[in-house]
Amino acid sequence: MTEPRPQVSVAVATPWSPLLVPAFRAVWIAVLITNIGGWVASVATAWLMTSLDPSPLTVSLVSVASNFPLFLFALPAGALADIVDRRALLILAQVFMLALTVLLLVLTVSGMIAPLTLLMLIFLIEAGTAFETPAYLALLPGLVPRQQLQPALALNGVGINISRIVGPALGGLVIGTLGVAAALLINALSFTAVIFTYARLAPTPPESCLPAERFVSAMRTGLRFARESTELKASLVRATAYFLFASAYLALLPLIARQQLDAGAWGFGVLFGCHGAGAVVGAFLLPYVRSRLGANELMVGGGVVVGIMTALLAVTTHIIVALPIVLFMGIGSLLIMSSLMLSAQLALPAWVKARGLAVAQMVFSGALSFGSLVWGIVGDRLGIASTLVLAAAGLACASLLVRPWRLGQENVDRTPSQHWPDPIVAGNIPGDSGPVMVLVEYRVDIAQSAAFTQSLERLGRARRRDGALFWGHFTDTADPRRHIETFVAETWTEHLRQHERVTLADRALEDEVRAFQVEGKRPVVTHLVSARAGV
Repeated sequence: MTEPRPQVSVAVATPWSPLLVPAFRAVWIAVLITNIGGWVASVATAWLMTSLDPSPLTVSLVSVASNFPLFLFALPAGALADIVDRRALLILAQVFMLALTVLLLVLTVSGMIAPLTLLMLIFLIEAGTAFETPAYLALLPGLVPRQQLQPALALNGVGINISRIVGPALGGLVIGTLGVAAALLINALSFTAVIFTYARLAPTPPESCLPAERFVSAMRTGLRFARESTELKASLVRATAYFLFASAYLALLPLIARQQLDAGAWGFGVLFGCHGAGAVVGAFLLPYVRSRLGANELMVGGGVVVGIMTALLAVTTHIIVALPIVLFMGIGSLLIMSSLMLSAQLALPAWVKARGLAVAQMVFSGALSFGSLVWGIVGDRLGIASTLVLAAAGLACASLLVRPWRLGQENVDRTPSQHWPDPIVAGNIPGDSGPVMVLVEYRVDIAQSAAFTQSLERLGRARRRDGALFWGHFTDTADPRRHIETFVAETWTEHLRQHERVTLADRALEDEVRAFQVEGKRPVVTHLVSARAGV
């Protein structure tokens, strides 16, 4: 599904121009309020766990419970967001999280909360977030014109990190004065803002006149796209290398505040807020940095900075010294996250955007969950300081080792080209008929065969990425100039979807391949449907 792209009377995109679009502004403010409530609750639950069971492993499990649902449910959530009304899915997810937050509040007030119960409720609440996140990220580009996408994504990051400043500081203050229950109540109240705002948005119109994709098939298609998209894979590899090691300081920060810095609940909230403040500073620095460094160089620099700061945090025993360290961590994290999310957004056409972003979120959260668990175990055995030093060294090394994985370019146009002609058919073909085989016959000079094969291989990745179950390239033994490209779709309807999925970037690849065609000849396209009875 896509949303009609709104118009805005700003000729040149500026960091704040997306806020001139009413729909984006309303959603941005509502999500900011809800995120502040969420960070208040995050501080409250993390601090509550340090009271219930202060071991490093148990406290790190809070981070695992917070991030693992995204790993488990992101892909089903992304598939849903690509085949149902995203607005309705967003509202349902928010209501689900609100109900669980109220339950957590009641158990806390009654004194019935226990470590396992707390972890289970955090897990379920974040499962709601897992179903919300892909739909929200896919909805976001439709709220602004294309030229406003980058500043809109940056503003989304700014909003998240403003909430990281205000939420933890407010949470620490509320916990210190009124207790954990009051912080959870603030979070419950914050859900109303975003539920009301989503309810006022127009329903997302269907992108295609074809029947909606089947749920399981939609998930398979999303995974296939991620496997075949080199740009998206680069984002996933870079993210894994970063989050596996950055998860150490994020998971252990409550214990760093409580045991290493002796800072109390308010100090923990200030540390969390300082990390968010660094991210906001990073958002303002981002245009300046990006004008001088490419995304790949920025990823390496950001990883090294966060690694050095993690090592410094390991030997810090006073909160005054820790605050600027955590600030620089926030700056580096924002630069890295912004680059990763922009690269993922740009790699994805509209038809698979929610699923592709879900795969990205799945990898991000999986690396965070696994890393948090590992560093919690290491912290139990070696102590917090030694754990942070090991993580810092790993982060710096990993940032350098993944340099060959280049992030995607911003000038690739993923707009649907709609240039494939309708197939010629005799009679009516049921949509569930299949499999469907497409043959494309080329005539290429023998001297150009090697170069043609390389170009056709790149086009083959695009065919598989857009839903082909099989792709192959064959030559005629009797006539070496004759090349046959073949690809298979699951059903006739699925092949018609391939017609809609071809982008302008794919068309450029096709033009490159067809340039090898001998003069005066056009590729011959043939469609074949399985003739087996009952298929």
